Amino acid sequence: MKNILPGLILSFMIALIATIVETLLPIDIIGAAILALFIGIILHPVINNKPNVQKGLSFTSKKVLKFAIILMGSTLSLSVILNVGKLSLNVMVFTLITCFLGGYLIGKVFGIDWRMSSLISAGTGICGGSAIAALSPVIKARDADISYAMSTTFIFDMLMILLFPLMGQWLGLSDIAYGLWTGTAVNDTSSVVAAGYAFSEQAGNFATTVKLTRTLAIIPTILVFSMIQHRMEPAEERPAFKLTSIFPWFIFGFVVMAVFNTVGLIPDALQASLSTISKFLMVMALGAIGLKTSLKDVKRSGLKPFALGFIISILVVIVAFIVEMSMGLITF
Repeated sequence: MKNILPGLILSFMIALIATIVETLLPIDIIGAAILALFIGIILHPVINNKPNVQKGLSFTSKKVLKFAIILMGSTLSLSVILNVGKLSLNVMVFTLITCFLGGYLIGKVFGIDWRMSSLISAGTGICGGSAIAALSPVIKARDADISYAMSTTFIFDMLMILLFPLMGQWLGLSDIAYGLWTGTAVNDTSSVVAAGYAFSEQAGNFATTVKLTRTLAIIPTILVFSMIQHRMEPAEERPAFKLTSIFPWFIFGFVVMAVFNTVGLIPDALQASLSTISKFLMVMALGAIGLKTSLKDVKRSGLKPFALGFIISILVVIVAFIVEMSMGLITF
């Protein structure tokens, strides 16, 4: 415990600062998780040569991160998600296919490592930083890859917060059509909330529910990538295939918490507390990832991953819009 305490405390302090700064901002445009990541990256040169904090940072960026994902399940109600899913499932299926298939193919053309392209695809298609954080330990992503993917999705989220309400008004979308479009095409939850409520309260409510529904896509995504990672291991080091050996057990905990919340075993007050704890632990984990990330490593990736994120984001916006048109939700 003494070995991990210094890094754990440092991550906690960065998370606390990031959370306070977030509350002081006049509008909700940047979340504490991104703030913690950036603070960590800035402080990396200061702590890079201090071995006494490294074990704690690794513990926070891996173990604490997984626990945060488990608690995040308590924010989901499967009954609400099933009702919204009837309308949003078609759009989400097509946007997810666009993200992962498009991300893989374009990544191959650009010569981007599949782990980096997969993180960007997950962040764009599922739920921004949460999806990137959940997928990263499964595919053994580098800290620099995580930071780059997080930064890329954050930049496009900022653009979408500004552009989506304007485009929705210009196109004359209904609250439901706009909420579905925003909930499936904008990445991070805070960005969906900001873009949704900037249009109308009803659009914001619906967009947020659609966004929570998208979060469930973490489950099949993690399972598929667990099998992919297993196949990517060198043949001589690869253990015999067993679902129990590759199954990411923190995802099982995520599902269990969602089920508990659905059947009413988690009181509202406790659910709110667990949600707050989950978000704070996620901020801690991303602060630790930032502290372990060298800007030199990020720069080595160049601009191609950024271009990949831009292309995928544009494709998702267009595909979501076209699918809604085919469903009759958008007419001209």
